[in-house]
Amino acid sequence: MNSSTKTDASRAVEALFDDRELLALKRAAALKRRNRSEKRFRWAGRLSITFGMACVLFLFTDIISKGIGAFTQTYVDVEITFDQDQLGLTPQSTELEIKAASFGSFFKKALREQYPEVTERKEKRQLYALFSSDMPLILRNMVIANPALMGTTQTVSMIADDDFDTYYKHSYGRDQDEGDQIGRLSDLQESVVDSLVKSGAVVTKFNTILFTNSTSSEPELAGIKGAVIGSILTLLVTLALSFPIAVATAIYLEEFAPTNKLTDFIEVNINNLAAVPSVIFGLLGLAIFINFFGMPRSVPLIGGFVLTLMTLPTIIISSRAAIKAVPPSIREAAYGMGASKMQTVLHHVLPLAMPGMLTGTIIGMAQALGETAPLLMIGMVAFIVDTPTGITDPATVLPVQIYLWSDSPERMFVEKTSAAIMVLLAFLIFMNGFAVWLRKRLERRW
Repeated sequence: MNSSTKTDASRAVEALFDDRELLALKRAAALKRRNRSEKRFRWAGRLSITFGMACVLFLFTDIISKGIGAFTQTYVDVEITFDQDQLGLTPQSTELEIKAASFGSFFKKALREQYPEVTERKEKRQLYALFSSDMPLILRNMVIANPALMGTTQTVSMIADDDFDTYYKHSYGRDQDEGDQIGRLSDLQESVVDSLVKSGAVVTKFNTILFTNSTSSEPELAGIKGAVIGSILTLLVTLALSFPIAVATAIYLEEFAPTNKLTDFIEVNINNLAAVPSVIFGLLGLAIFINFFGMPRSVPLIGGFVLTLMTLPTIIISSRAAIKAVPPSIREAAYGMGASKMQTVLHHVLPLAMPGMLTGTIIGMAQALGETAPLLMIGMVAFIVDTPTGITDPATVLPVQIYLWSDSPERMFVEKTSAAIMVLLAFLIFMNGFAVWLRKRLERRW
């Protein structure tokens, strides 16, 4: 081989090595770019999760900081003598006689005796306003429960008015410039509060009223009992209607329905209904159940009908997914043993798909629990003082109660709005947690 041939061959080898080295450099550069891109993507995901968690933390912190005060209530211990002459009652008085007695005048006189220096009519009104307007009724109920109180002197824990409660829990004892007015109390009222605090008569206790009373125009007497029971009754109606209808629909569509244009049309509409705004279902319930059928407004029965229409698509979709997750071998084994189509579905497919169905149902119920717009359309925004005892009694629900309280200017209603939100969130977290636990507990891996 001559020298020129060797030179050409060495050049070819050098060119080949140069090309390989260049290709390796390009691959290394591309790999670095890909690694950098993946790293940026991971950091973007981490930042997104961090931002989301920070927003949730801020939301919960804001709600808890505003609502924690609603779980305590201010009381004032006052000695009251149940004067038989003033009330015209004796320990042997009947319930009708006690109800006819003037406990309002008796209550005002008892306060005036505590503060004889308050003589002007305006100042007396300010003194009376420090206590809940329901105190005469509470005193009357005490005597009805125990007529032997007549003629005795008792220390009664009086419920402080909302302005008194707010001032004591949030403003009392803080540094302030002379002449500054904190809260809505007058100078006289602040001096009375100061004297009561110094005497040790003012105490704060756990606010059982929040859970034992229904709504009221007086913030210190407002509670969520009626709204909670209304929500429970509405959800019971929703569950009793939506679960069997949704499960039957899912079984038919997955196991028995033929594949044709009609079933395709039904499936498309079920998927579309799952994305329809909830207020549309409220308008539908208003048009059909109330305007057409003439059914009463603001009752859990109608609320359950409307929420059933709203939750049906969600439960149907989750139930169909649970049925699809059952392996075909289960059906084939049942057929091989001579089972009919109905026996296969009811005895084998349905029990195995039930955990997924129940999970979807619980999530649908949790969604229904937090709905407000459809229930506003059917009149469940009414001011309902009495606690409902059945599905045909006037009622409201917890989300609507929160909506009503949020529109009130009083500071205590702001606290109680946040407290009711905390209770609602606790219910939602429990229901979603129960759904997750139920899925983990009952699911089978194939």
